[in-house]
Amino acid sequence: MSAASRATWQIHFCVILWGFTAILGKLISLGTLALVWWRVVLVSAALLLVPRFWRGLQPLPPKMIAIYAGIGVVVALHWLAFYQSIRLSNASVAATCLALSPVFLSFIEPLLVGRRFDVRELLFGLVAIPGVILVVGGTPTSMRMGIVVGVLGSLLVAVFASLNKRFIGHSDTLAVTGLEMGAGLLLLTTISALFSPETVFVLPETRDAMLLVVLAMGCTLLPFAVSLAALRHVSAFSATLALNMEPVYAIVMAIILLGEQRELSPSFYLGVAIVLAAVFLHPWLVRPTTVAAAVDRPDLDKSG
Repeated sequence: MSAASRATWQIHFCVILWGFTAILGKLISLGTLALVWWRVVLVSAALLLVPRFWRGLQPLPPKMIAIYAGIGVVVALHWLAFYQSIRLSNASVAATCLALSPVFLSFIEPLLVGRRFDVRELLFGLVAIPGVILVVGGTPTSMRMGIVVGVLGSLLVAVFASLNKRFIGHSDTLAVTGLEMGAGLLLLTTISALFSPETVFVLPETRDAMLLVVLAMGCTLLPFAVSLAALRHVSAFSATLALNMEPVYAIVMAIILLGEQRELSPSFYLGVAIVLAAVFLHPWLVRPTTVAAAVDRPDLDKSG
């Protein structure tokens, strides 16, 4: 097997692991704030033990440290929105909302990165609108707020992905990720101390603790490390197509493991198909102007 083929399979393996974050978010019984706080605590603690993090941190100027910390705040807010969307609806709805992040990215990235707006991306956004309408119509009324919060989380993905792309430069990706996680942890700890210390700062039960470890290590750090190695051998186009599979895997797993198809109507899945078609159409539209180069970026984890 060639290095490129192996890397492609590795990317899909990572995307499947990221898809499990929605399932774990449904299975963990903790409240949203406690779930996200513990996830960030575990990830941050693990990164502190990696020598590469400390080596990558040393050459960073204070200005860049502040910028990455600010991006980390956005990442933490995204995770809060994503898991609250699961609480207010279900894993399938939250994953579908996450699929809208490339749509938002088409409009936000030109503003934050400073590149020219591509008219083809307007078409990409318009194609997704009928799908969104069908998704909303195929969702029980009690889940509508989950869609609103999920769309907000998707918007935040586009913001932090664009900012990471603009400011990553030659900074070490592990150091950047550690800074972002650390800043997110500081924000979440402050919010928890002010509003919910009695529910957040307590040890979770054994079942939740085990699932949290799987979420932090198996669905965050492991795919991050594997993807960094794999993305050096695949094109940006191939990586984008693979990453767009995340909501597909999440929805399929939600049907198999959680039986969520009983909660949603056929029009929901028709809407999902339209949204995903638009998402997969996007890299084809922009491919002629995209450099098919290896990618090494810390914004790969679009998931919750």
